[in-house]
Amino acid sequence: MHGRVRVRLSVLALMGLTAAGPAVAACKVSKIAELPVTLIGRRAMVDAKFGTHDTRFIVDSGAFYSTVSRASAAEFGLSSEPAPPWFRLRGVNGDTSAAVATAKDFSLAGLPIPRVSFIVGGTDTGTAGLLGQNILGLADVEYDLPHSAVRLIRVDGCGNVGLAYWAAGKPFSTIPLERGGTGPWKPHTIGTVLVNGVKMRAVFDSGAQTTVMTLAAAKRAGITPTSPGVTAVGLNSGIGSKQLATWRAPFDTIDLGGEIVPHPKFQIADIRIDGDMLIGFDFFLTHRIFVSNANHLLYMTYEGGPVFGLTPSGARTTAGEKLDLTDTAAVPTDAEGFSRRAAVFLSKRRIEEGLADLDKAVAMAPTEGRYVYQRAQARLAHGQLLLAAADLDKAVTLMPDDTDVRLLRARLRLMSRDPDGAGEDAKVADRALPAGSDRRLQLAGLYENLDQPELAIVNYDAWLKMHPEDAARSTAYNGRCWARALLNRELDRAMSDCNTAVKLRPGYAAYLDSRALVNLRLGKLDAALVDYDAAVKANPRNAWSLYTRAIAERRAGKIEAADADRKAALAINPNVAKRAARYGLDG
Repeated sequence: MHGRVRVRLSVLALMGLTAAGPAVAACKVSKIAELPVTLIGRRAMVDAKFGTHDTRFIVDSGAFYSTVSRASAAEFGLSSEPAPPWFRLRGVNGDTSAAVATAKDFSLAGLPIPRVSFIVGGTDTGTAGLLGQNILGLADVEYDLPHSAVRLIRVDGCGNVGLAYWAAGKPFSTIPLERGGTGPWKPHTIGTVLVNGVKMRAVFDSGAQTTVMTLAAAKRAGITPTSPGVTAVGLNSGIGSKQLATWRAPFDTIDLGGEIVPHPKFQIADIRIDGDMLIGFDFFLTHRIFVSNANHLLYMTYEGGPVFGLTPSGARTTAGEKLDLTDTAAVPTDAEGFSRRAAVFLSKRRIEEGLADLDKAVAMAPTEGRYVYQRAQARLAHGQLLLAAADLDKAVTLMPDDTDVRLLRARLRLMSRDPDGAGEDAKVADRALPAGSDRRLQLAGLYENLDQPELAIVNYDAWLKMHPEDAARSTAYNGRCWARALLNRELDRAMSDCNTAVKLRPGYAAYLDSRALVNLRLGKLDAALVDYDAAVKANPRNAWSLYTRAIAERRAGKIEAADADRKAALAINPNVAKRAARYGLDG
């Protein structure tokens, strides 16, 4: 039977779906494995182990193969061999060189997977890497992020039966998927959708933090970055080494296998993908999705919540019958269950419900530091600074050597004007972190904010050594340039770093300010003023840029301009003169 439903927004959204039909007697659906998922922001994580080393992977249905970063491979003792010269690891923002490593002792959510291979390379994700189709595509797979799970499924004797087995009579959508190869390089999950009535090849990509369309595809749908209602959202990055300008654009409709959403909003960018758009985490969070790799079909149901920038208040058939979107999942019975459900609530911005579940998790397992830390993160993200600080203190007591806890508490202590406490946490994290850890970049920035440029340089050096093609390289090059400029040493190397950072991200005010300081140290006043002028134009309330420009102007004989800049800088931050004097910069 066929029906159409609509999602009620400020306007009505039509959705054409298929109702679940009777099961075929011979059809058997069995679970091979269930991977518990923890949602952190816009990422779905699963626990894993390399030997005795605990870590996490991002569930990335858009990755054709599982990956680890170079730093993670080194940390977990994986030996790797270079990939063939013709092979490049490609992401939405470019490509990068790669190697291949095999883990002999790897487990995923407690399930041993012997001799699994990984591609080594790409930008750090803050986790070990990406869980891709060489594992997710071993069987049929169900992405049930609304209920914190990914399931590998075995299906026998089902033919073309609709496999939305959980629908229980509710309508579901079906999208035919493109057929790919059967070798080790598993294909992406790609189906055809309609955007503004135009056919688009859509990659269903749980690893993409938000839905995004290529500029070329958006143009076919009648949208460009200069179209009415399109707004710039900044720069995005992925596996590759570049950062890409991105816009948020309104469209008329998107139709996914009959599920039609009017007036959706999603991002557009000049990305390079095998398709026209990525259907990202924001969509996965509000849908239960079954991918039949055997039948090349995708089945899905809408589970409620924001979708494509809209917040539906309900769903109805065209006959006016209201669909029941009540979550019928069992209430958690242990701390881990409440923790995972809390993460779903928080990802959907249902803050009170998320914090209530975290309270239950902490009460049920009061000595488990990770639940306290999870609550601290949630409280900090939603402005509950004192409660977050108390949770972090407790988490440090329970997990004194946990680097993530220490780094977060250091950030909060800096915000609370406690540099000594922040420095203490930074030192503990520094001792515990592996040499090439992706956290070294965060630690370097922390030392920079603590006015400890020597230690910042050490950490920038360590991070850059292990991340030669990472999208965050510009941050590291600029940070190292800035630290050397503050110390007034190795200025030729500082200039090289700054030039590299500016080349990677032209026109960025912070990078121009750093290069201006190097030129000021070198006595190249004209070059310094060119960069200072550009930096101040981009960020006119940066007290440091104004104050150090005043120094350059005074040395260049522009006394009136220098006096005006100095006065403006001190009005914004009265302490800027003391900081400059500490580094031998006399205004």
